[in-house]
Amino acid sequence: MKKIAIIGSGFSGISAACYLAKAGNEVVVFEKNSTIGGRARKFEAEGFIFDMGPSWYWMPDVFENFYNDFGYKTSDFYELLKLDPGFQIIYAQDEVLEVHADFEKIKQTFESLEEGSAQKLEAFINEAAQKYTISMNSIVFKPSYSVLEYISAQILKEIWNIDFFIPLRKSLSKYFKEEKLLKLMEFPVLFLGAMADKIPALYSIMNYAALKQGTFYPQGGMHLIVSAFEKIASQLGVQFICNAPVESIEFENGKAKGIISNGEFQAFDGVISSADYHHTESKLIPTSIQNYDESYWEKKVFAPSSLLFYLGINKKIDKLQHHNLFFDSDFEQHSHEIYTTPKWPTDPLYYVCCPSKTDPSVAPEGSENLFILIPIAAGLEDTQALRDLYFDKIMNRLETYCGMTIRDSIVYKRDYCKNDFVADYNSYKGNAYGLANTLFQTAFFKPRLKNNKIKNLFYTGQLTVPGPGVPPSIISGKIAATELMKHL
Repeated sequence: MKKIAIIGSGFSGISAACYLAKAGNEVVVFEKNSTIGGRARKFEAEGFIFDMGPSWYWMPDVFENFYNDFGYKTSDFYELLKLDPGFQIIYAQDEVLEVHADFEKIKQTFESLEEGSAQKLEAFINEAAQKYTISMNSIVFKPSYSVLEYISAQILKEIWNIDFFIPLRKSLSKYFKEEKLLKLMEFPVLFLGAMADKIPALYSIMNYAALKQGTFYPQGGMHLIVSAFEKIASQLGVQFICNAPVESIEFENGKAKGIISNGEFQAFDGVISSADYHHTESKLIPTSIQNYDESYWEKKVFAPSSLLFYLGINKKIDKLQHHNLFFDSDFEQHSHEIYTTPKWPTDPLYYVCCPSKTDPSVAPEGSENLFILIPIAAGLEDTQALRDLYFDKIMNRLETYCGMTIRDSIVYKRDYCKNDFVADYNSYKGNAYGLANTLFQTAFFKPRLKNNKIKNLFYTGQLTVPGPGVPPSIISGKIAATELMKHL
């Protein structure tokens, strides 16, 4: 038995803890906040239950595989609902596209907008399904220390077949011309933090997840996933210590020998940090053993931060579904104001999650639970005045679309932005989603999972392999645990 420290209790941290504990190790998870879950924490106010972060449940097979690894199945922890419609896109006041759970209905919607596109969609999704299978079997579980991991005849053939070097936008343009359809098809990669002309066509696997697998919801809220992971970990003997920020990782003879938390040293045989990678290197270890200096991070392309609003409304709101994407402004302009010329957006796109449409437990009877997200560039100035300004901008548009006043029915309101991401998660520049998955920030181009100089120090989470999002974070934890155990 070895004693392992995990820094941070997001999905990657708890995932790593579970795999290490299953292998017979003693595992202690240190969490700086008062509750576990990282960005997937919850809070309650005025009878409302708010999920703080992830709100989309895609790639259900990744969750199922995780539970299966420990002798469970998804239904042991929560009822998983397939949403229908999965989501809707609002292009204008009277232009709304619902994405149904039934793929045949989705094809009919495509055909109604562009003749011949139903058949093209089926071909595109079949190709994306093949990419999904290849990615899950040959790519995402690799530690990606070196390009040599991908140098085999079979893998090179597969990489060529999945359009690894072609931008997604170029791939999509071969299939569709209608602007509304292109926006729909480009939307899922926003979760990977990049514009479609910069992200490899490999990531059409997100279209497969969204349109063919479907959009799901764990009845009771996304935080039930955290509860499920915690239950598995605790049954395996994992110890969680909250309100325990790690101040430093201590070293001796080229190895991590322990950590200092709340001024107290504890000895460990290995350390995995699922805290922000930049924070771990710049604040917890000496400069001499960092994998990357500040200039490295400055050159990286980061996924957006977010301005979030959590609202409790004491009446029902018309025209909203569970997931609502408001693409009623200039898509390209907002994208450029995130990535090309970072600034607060002129006329932002935004997203509204209304889980009370599906789940009555998250709001008092007759009320609505709203989670509003505006993507913004990482590293921007964050003031209360700006938060208030954008709240009014969005509410003006939302009230117009819904055809009713909302602000006069707000009984609870909380905002959350870049400064909060820094304070709560030590997030570099307040980013919400990690590194953008551009071609040269994918696989072995990502920050390394392993410290180059310290043999028993590993990193996991959204800033290393395989990338941002809940399913990749779960996988990242498994990879980090596996690699540390190989070393030990």
